[in-house]
Amino acid sequence: MTAPTIDLDIHPRFDQPLLRELVAPRDPLWTPRELRDLTATVTTELRAKLVDTVRFSSPKRWWTRLAVTDEVELWLLSWLPGQGTAPHDHGGAAGSFTVLLGELAETYRYPSGPIRHQLHGHDSSIGFGQGRAHLVQNLGTANAASVHAYSPPLVPTREYASLRDVPDELPGLPLPRLS
Repeated sequence: MTAPTIDLDIHPRFDQPLLRELVAPRDPLWTPRELRDLTATVTTELRAKLVDTVRFSSPKRWWTRLAVTDEVELWLLSWLPGQGTAPHDHGGAAGSFTVLLGELAETYRYPSGPIRHQLHGHDSSIGFGQGRAHLVQNLGTANAASVHAYSPPLVPTREYASLRDVPDELPGLPLPRLS
């Protein structure tokens, strides 16, 4: 027997036909491109509600989950100037983010690859495969916010002291729990 299913859980402020349609059940895993399209569409179509919902806090970053299904999870995150993540991967999940407000700097690496840097400005979107480890930071002087998606959902991240510590081969996705 497999773990209980999530079916569909949507944040009450975002429970509307558009978001239900966007995250409707489908093939088990979303591709990086599909995740990028999802975060870009949510950011564009729900912009006013996202901007009205986002909060900024210190010292810890603020976030809220917008939706989760058996196949995908969707988050809204905020970033004050200077806030960022530790180097991490997404445990074998593919991911995406679209910048809603401000800009975010990303330093990333795939196993055995070079460390690279990319600046993501307002409305830019990126989808990434399951092997990408990264750290994301607001290096600017203005607040930033972003919409993130991951497939499969609810996979724990793995943190690293540095991107140089990312192993040459990352473990695969965790096996489903048996009841």
